[in-house]
Amino acid sequence: MKNVTTWILTIAFVLLLGVVLFGQSPKDKKSVSVEEAREMIAKDLTLLVLDVRTPEEYTGELGHIDHSLLLPVQELEKRIGELERYKGITILAVCRTGRRSAKATEILTKSGFKAISVEGGMVKWNDMKFPVVRVSK
Repeated sequence: MKNVTTWILTIAFVLLLGVVLFGQSPKDKKSVSVEEAREMIAKDLTLLVLDVRTPEEYTGELGHIDHSLLLPVQELEKRIGELERYKGITILAVCRTGRRSAKATEILTKSGFKAISVEGGMVKWNDMKFPVVRVSK
């Protein structure tokens, strides 16, 4: 009995140490890098990319991520009901540099959504030369 208890405690310690040393999975984080975001988008077809910039930025020079939904952070709290159908899935919030998406993630999380901010935003996304949709003017 003593050996079984020692074995269970050892496994629990190793698992806890792994979380501390290697962090959480991307889905458990409050933010992810653009590289992690791109990987998540490729793997999870149910994921929602929520662009929280202004309409002008969304169609501007940085472009936007294909199939993203535009909902400016300034309007998020009053329009949060529009996102109810996404409550059970992961929402990746993206903006220009990551500041507004971090704010959006806080708002969404407090409202019961599973939200993650994309660090570096569309500036970093473009720096990495990841694909974007640009609107012709």
